[in-house]
Amino acid sequence: MISKKILTLVLISSLFLFGFTGITNNTSYKCMIQMKNYTGEGAYIVISILDKENKYVETVYVQGDDEEWYSDITEWWNYQGKVRADIDAITGATISGGNRTISVIQIDNNKIDKGYKLRFESAVEDQEYYKDDVQFELTSENLKSKIEGKGFIRYIRLISQ
Repeated sequence: MISKKILTLVLISSLFLFGFTGITNNTSYKCMIQMKNYTGEGAYIVISILDKENKYVETVYVQGDDEEWYSDITEWWNYQGKVRADIDAITGATISGGNRTISVIQIDNNKIDKGYKLRFESAVEDQEYYKDDVQFELTSENLKSKIEGKGFIRYIRLISQ
C-alpha cells in the first residue's frame, strides 16, 4: 500500500511539473495579411475571436502599438476599453497600402469547428474603419483557405505551424 507521504509527494511533484511546462490546447498559425493598394497612413488591424452571437471572446493580435488610435477601431474598442485585458500580441508597426506582414497568432483548438469566428478589423487615420474587413467561422477548412477582405485588407492566409 502506498503511504500518504509518497502519494502527497507524487501529487505535489506533478502539480509543480505541469505548472511550469503548461498544458496548452493552442495551435500556432502564421498569419499573412496582404493589404490593398491605398494611399495614406498605415492601417491598424485587430484580430479577435467572437462567439456564436458575435460577442468578443478574446483579442488575438493587434497590428500597431500607438494606443491613441485604438479607439478608431470602434467595435473592438467598445469591448477592449471596458475589459482592459492585457494583450500580449501587439506589434509596433502598422501596415501600409500594398504591403504585407506575417505574424504568428495562437488559436485555442477548442474554438475550432464550434461556431466561433475570427474577425480582422482595420482602420486608417483620416480614412475609413471596417468592422469586419475579414470575418469567417473558425472551421478546419477555413483555417486552410485564402480569405478575401472587404476594406483595406486584400486577403489573409493562415498556415498551421
